[in-house]
Amino acid sequence: MPFTRRLFLHSLAGTPGLLGLGSIASPSLFAQQAESRLPRGLPEEQGVDSRGLLALLDAVAAANLHLHSLMVVRHGRVVAQGWWAPYAPHLRHTMYSLSKSFCSTAVGLAAAENRLSLDDKVTSFFPNDLPEMVGPHLAGLQVRHLLMMGTGHPGDSLFGPGFTVAEKNWVRSVLARPLEHQPGTHFAYNNGATFLCSAIVQQATGQNLLDFLTPRLFAPLGIAGADWEQNPQGINHGAFGLRVRTEDIAKLGQLYLAQGTWDQKPVLSTDWVREATGKQIANAPPNDPVRQETSDWAQGYGYQFWRCRHGAFRGDGAFGQYCVVLPDRQTVLAITSETNDLQGVLNEVWKHLLPALAPQPLPANPESSGQLRERLAALSLPVPRGKPTSPRAPHIDRRVYAVADNDLGITRASFVLRDGRGRLSLESAGGDQGVDFGLGRWLAGDTKFSPIPLHLVSTLADRRHTTSAAAAWTNDETLVIDWRFTETAHGQRLTCTWEGEQVRIAFERSVTQLNPAAKDPRPVLVGS
Repeated sequence: MPFTRRLFLHSLAGTPGLLGLGSIASPSLFAQQAESRLPRGLPEEQGVDSRGLLALLDAVAAANLHLHSLMVVRHGRVVAQGWWAPYAPHLRHTMYSLSKSFCSTAVGLAAAENRLSLDDKVTSFFPNDLPEMVGPHLAGLQVRHLLMMGTGHPGDSLFGPGFTVAEKNWVRSVLARPLEHQPGTHFAYNNGATFLCSAIVQQATGQNLLDFLTPRLFAPLGIAGADWEQNPQGINHGAFGLRVRTEDIAKLGQLYLAQGTWDQKPVLSTDWVREATGKQIANAPPNDPVRQETSDWAQGYGYQFWRCRHGAFRGDGAFGQYCVVLPDRQTVLAITSETNDLQGVLNEVWKHLLPALAPQPLPANPESSGQLRERLAALSLPVPRGKPTSPRAPHIDRRVYAVADNDLGITRASFVLRDGRGRLSLESAGGDQGVDFGLGRWLAGDTKFSPIPLHLVSTLADRRHTTSAAAAWTNDETLVIDWRFTETAHGQRLTCTWEGEQVRIAFERSVTQLNPAAKDPRPVLVGS
């Protein structure tokens, strides 16, 4: 069976810190450009029925799809935008595999500068990292085969069997994987292929992806503050690890919708846009016509872009990060989320957004457009249900608990509760890893607590992370804290339960809430 992204995610369920390898490449030294915004417009003026957008919001809420942000662009103008608090416009968000479309764009730009060719042999870039025996499939592997996920590997060549957290040379590891098929003939979703694209750009240009893209893509589009995880060799992962803002996703989509032009200036060649977003290889399961008709993962694959139904194409990432482009309707949709139903999100888009797109401006609809503005402004993830205080609260304010030995290395826990807010401090040899929280409301803050255990989070463990948390007393002896790492897709719930003078603090990552089979391996902390 071909190695799909679903199998890739499943394979990592037991290794939640795997994608925390390496470090974050800080915003480029070249990245001093000012951030800019897309033009804004009213839905009906751009031929978008506000009622359809309201129906889309209703549908994703009813289906519990856990969106974090939504931006709709029509004819180059943003007609709807919303962030589910505590997520916000200024915050970057983990892209996961939506990073691949940015990596592909770097390859296209490098090719336009004659730094490389899509026909170049992959082996030519890494003469010192080749296996002892280079078979005919590896010898014939070209850059374009990497882009189309048609390397000939049976599955993922990066996180396959034998890959360990101690791996120092990812290039050598990927090139050592056997190619069972002739390149260009077999689709398999393959993070190693995209990583090699990143490594090739770095070999060909002398710059990593982030530095290479900054003056060529990010600066022209007004994208500021992007960062990208890099591996132990200093190579941006390419396949994942990029963080940008929701509007930056929309800008990439608008660039491709406009055939590579921005502000009437060429950024990408039209030939590149056509090839990258067109069908380069089939990815539909054989002898499964139903799936071919109903799945947006079976419409063909381009150069790190998926073909979709309805003439659309997209970049996307795990847990529902989307850049959807509908060329025939001059529409771009950017979404961030934490969902385990990626097809479900697209189904709701097709069902509700498509009928709302008219070929000409629509009559003004002040009632519906006003309702839409109000809905978008009031979006929020749910906060824990319960009371803002408890008879227990005065007895634990400023109380310090000695925590029994545990695998997390946490030695002390303490609480501060007052004025509608609180703080839980978790102390270890690394210092205070606690969180500030609002009682019945989201409260922004930061923490040194690593989000790596939350699942597939690309991050450094020794830096401060942007957070927001909300809490409530679900009964007199239980305080529940929902804690989001707001520049990732993920969060966790801490359930603090008192029995006499003892407190038990249980962790539950948000991925476990989506899928109980993905159990949180962290121990319950016991303090007294």
